[in-house]
Amino acid sequence: MATNIGMMDSAYFVGRNEILGWINDRLHLNLSRIEEVASGAVQCQMLDMTFPGVVPMHKVNFAAKNEYEMIQNYKVMQEVFTKLKITKPLEVNRLVKGRPLDNLEFLQWLKRFCDSINGGIMNENYNPVERRSRGGKEKSVKGTSKVSKSLQTNNTHQPPPPVTTSSKPTGTKQARSQATGGGSNSSAEVQALTKELEDVKVSVDLLEKERDFYFSKLRDIEILCQTPELDDLPIVVAVKKILYATDANESALEEAQECLIESLGLEAEEEEEEEEEEEEEEEDGAEEAKTQT
Repeated sequence: MATNIGMMDSAYFVGRNEILGWINDRLHLNLSRIEEVASGAVQCQMLDMTFPGVVPMHKVNFAAKNEYEMIQNYKVMQEVFTKLKITKPLEVNRLVKGRPLDNLEFLQWLKRFCDSINGGIMNENYNPVERRSRGGKEKSVKGTSKVSKSLQTNNTHQPPPPVTTSSKPTGTKQARSQATGGGSNSSAEVQALTKELEDVKVSVDLLEKERDFYFSKLRDIEILCQTPELDDLPIVVAVKKILYATDANESALEEAQECLIESLGLEAEEEEEEEEEEEEEEEDGAEEAKTQT
């Protein structure tokens, strides 16, 4: 089982839409935002589908909204992890905050993990809706009809059109009715733009994390190269040439390779000279021993 996955594994480059599509298809949901899984209930059911009978679904609260309710779901998940000997740490304090990036990373790991079991083949006998109902705490996961409900709510709370007197022209009434009718369209556009903005934020967060990852690696290499005992080694000198290259248009790799080859060549010559000197000293010592005898 793929329980330990490096941060640069391809699993962490799976997009938000693919993750949501995977969840909606497997569990017959209609999630539209990563934050909607912050309660941990969806993750518990994904494990229940992958390992039937292991998750006590009657303890999973799909209606959890407060952090203390969500934490109970993660306790159930931790118990399952312990049973299955999964070493993945659960950062509950970060997941329950509903931040998209934290939850997306966990779902990316979960997808890779579930796909590694039986080749990711879905259990055809598994009924996700029935399992949620049978669990005892009826599901109310945000997603099944969230968009339509929100639109209904917006329309319900819209103020009634102002009462006009007969002295006002009919053209004003028509303009107001058109503006009111266009409210639903503008609301849908706002939601679409909001989703697009969230996608961009997630992409930026992922890119920044990847950038920070590689920068930390380069910084570690730089610190290692600055060690006084290693400072004069040919390989360290070559690496420094690459690290401190100022010309962005040309690669410093060739120069570093030439420097390294030249240094190694000089070292080889020095070693040959030392070997020759040692041989000469041995020969001189042998001749002196003969003359003394």
